[in-house]
Amino acid sequence: MIDHSEKAAGLFMEGCNCAQSVFTAFCDVTGMDEALAKRLSSSFGGGMGRMREVCGTCTSMFIVAGLLYGEGTETDHAIKTEHYKRIQHLAEEFRKAHDTIICRDLLKGLEVTSTPTPELRTEQYYKVRPCVRFVRTAAQILDRYIAENPPEVH
Repeated sequence: MIDHSEKAAGLFMEGCNCAQSVFTAFCDVTGMDEALAKRLSSSFGGGMGRMREVCGTCTSMFIVAGLLYGEGTETDHAIKTEHYKRIQHLAEEFRKAHDTIICRDLLKGLEVTSTPTPELRTEQYYKVRPCVRFVRTAAQILDRYIAENPPEVH
């Protein structure tokens, strides 16, 4: 079995953004091609394109949950309600670990901007940036949820 938190952390340390790291780490579970997974999740890094909104790791948890548990027929009110409960549960688990799911709040104390230009991935970046912790947390939460709630095969 793959250690998704280590795979996600490794992807982040190789230069993937936070969202790509978590989403791509679960390709063995979602069945998605890694190149497609990286493209699909590329917009969500830095809290949605570096706007510092919802952390990309959380966004990726939600996308994986949609792929694994979403019915694709959410016009059914009860099904939609259950899925939204699932997403809120995942968000709450992340909040328990880090107090928030908002990127700018997670990075409080660091000098960060919301300009579209990503920071260069230097040794110093990795020393001060806490994002790899968030990547690991999101992957661990998702692994735990999947283990406790095995998805039905669609």
